[in-house]
Amino acid sequence: MTLPTVLALLPLILGLAGSQADQALPTAGRLIGERDLIFRVPVRPRSAGPRLDWIEGGRFKCVKTRAIRGAVLAGPDHVDLLLAHRQRVRASFDGNCAALDFYGGFYLQTEDHRVCADRDSVHSRMGGSCRIDKFHRLVPKLRD
Repeated sequence: MTLPTVLALLPLILGLAGSQADQALPTAGRLIGERDLIFRVPVRPRSAGPRLDWIEGGRFKCVKTRAIRGAVLAGPDHVDLLLAHRQRVRASFDGNCAALDFYGGFYLQTEDHRVCADRDSVHSRMGGSCRIDKFHRLVPKLRD
């Protein structure tokens, strides 16, 4: 089975094709293929909670897929991944890749349960993809 076929059938397989307003926010799901793991990552609306700025901290290479809980569109060329234990990391894309293409959620494909910069890409539900250039840890800072 080819990747486009799997990606087209993934919402149906995972039962995530439709959602209702009264349901809880969706969480990341996974599908195991012959060699690859494919993770669906829902993009959540920005929080109406305390106004925080997210400051980029140190860079690192990979994120474990089991820690990913969701994502937030945070800028024109990056997506913030929401991790377990209220941690957040920023995935920046290389080239001319618009993060708005991922507003409906996206897929991550991996063979080793990790998503790594300079190796992996995010795949839009619309069919496009962007390669991850780098990851930064994010540190919250209250706005003045």
